[in-house]
Amino acid sequence: MCKILTSARIAMVFLFVMASCSGVKTAEKTSAITAEIPALIPLPTEVNWRDEVYQLPKKNTICAAPGTETAAKWLEKLLISANLNPKMLTAESCGNWQLKLNKDLISSIGEEGYALTVNDSGILLESGSEAGLFYGIQTLRQFFPAQIETGKTGKIAFRQVHIRDTPAYEWRGSMVDMARSFFGMDYLKTHIDRMALYKMNRLHLHLSDDQGWRIQLDAYPQLTEIGSKSSVEGGRSGFLTKEQFSEIQKYAKERHIIVIPEIDMPGHIYAALRSLPELNCEDQSNINPAHVLPPEPYTGYKVGWTKFCMDNPKTYEFAQNVLREIAEMTMGDYLHIGGDEIEDPAYEEFILKIDKMVQDLGKTGIGWEEITKAAVSNNMISQQWHGKVNPKNKNIRQIESICSSFYLDHANVPGQPNTLNWCNKEGVSLADVYGFRSENPNALGMEAPVWSEHVLTDEMMDDRFWPRLMAVAEISWSPKQALDFEDFKQRLGRQGLRMKLMGIHHYPTPGIAWPEVPVNSVYTDVFSGFSPNN
Repeated sequence: MCKILTSARIAMVFLFVMASCSGVKTAEKTSAITAEIPALIPLPTEVNWRDEVYQLPKKNTICAAPGTETAAKWLEKLLISANLNPKMLTAESCGNWQLKLNKDLISSIGEEGYALTVNDSGILLESGSEAGLFYGIQTLRQFFPAQIETGKTGKIAFRQVHIRDTPAYEWRGSMVDMARSFFGMDYLKTHIDRMALYKMNRLHLHLSDDQGWRIQLDAYPQLTEIGSKSSVEGGRSGFLTKEQFSEIQKYAKERHIIVIPEIDMPGHIYAALRSLPELNCEDQSNINPAHVLPPEPYTGYKVGWTKFCMDNPKTYEFAQNVLREIAEMTMGDYLHIGGDEIEDPAYEEFILKIDKMVQDLGKTGIGWEEITKAAVSNNMISQQWHGKVNPKNKNIRQIESICSSFYLDHANVPGQPNTLNWCNKEGVSLADVYGFRSENPNALGMEAPVWSEHVLTDEMMDDRFWPRLMAVAEISWSPKQALDFEDFKQRLGRQGLRMKLMGIHHYPTPGIAWPEVPVNSVYTDVFSGFSPNN
């Protein structure tokens, strides 16, 4: 029977194997290869480790059954990075690396699940979908020593195993706030690569707020000509062109990540009001208190002081045109319309109109939980961030982003500089993230935002996301009964070298056995910039 092994049990098995040399033919071979059980994150659903090992030969053959051609290219890239000289064949059964697509598996392990076997014959990876094969390859990537990220590996052996794996939740996400301080193409692609390694599949981009507008639109060029040139104090300005937004989405889609654009409305809208003054009320009563007035840029941190003039017909014309153009350029099914931190008699009417607009565009709307003050349709999704709104529609699907567990702009440890603490004065610790358990039957999954009021560089964004995002990845993938924080910390420490070699500027969380890595290491990622379609 398959079972999940904690690190403590793994250590006992490993010590016994090394003492008895079970499954290793000679003592010389034992010293020449690495057969340690990998520190997988997220923890697979079912794992049955064996004592035996499979030593990878110098030359390898990938046997790609029909339908697995894309996955085979990912696997080929991985084996090339490990200097394993792969040859690819298209057949049902041939080499020591076999990829199979079996639609019947979907009924037992879902659209994103996979089955992985390592035995004396080699490696067999099966799934009912391309996504499942991709996630199985990410698991295999963690079987390799961390040095594979830089292409420096010696002899390699895998512990033999059978894994059946499927995610607990369909929504496993992170959010980058680009509006307050801009994060460009290089960072977004790098972040996507890292998300993919840990089987995360939703990237939410917060593209507009009081401080800046970050997406190009043909209908309103002023939004980027004016609104993109500001940021929070000390932050970066800029915007994504339509071509860049398309490129980011394609890059993410190849890694089975859906990009969700957010245009925040009817509040958090000063950058648009500044760019298009005709959207303001005549007396500018929609800007209150007036921290600044158009045409001055806003570089502060306060929120909830701007909103659309909701009795102005131009407001709805603007919303319609913006949502239409965003929908046309969005490959995924989702449009996020914000909707938070706003009080106005016309708020509910506005949200219902936007809900219908999004539905008419063929997309699924998402909004922060305040949208459920209105009787929105079942098509909408509520993103929970404080959990205080009693929704009018009790059947609405929800994303868990409760600030005390998932707002990663908060401190890793109490008192960390350049962090927020309004939700939890002690910050949001690794334990706070890992300890979250949803009892909500309508929950689609989890998403961790980083708001960028005080996050001004790529390194600072890394520091906020990592390693806490790995905890988000595990609790949204692995079964609840398998979650063990002490075991997770041990596996996390063993992931430290890989994170360093990938150039992740992670926060050195206390209580984790982080490895020492020379500062002059060459930082790279085995799949950085790779496309299976080229």
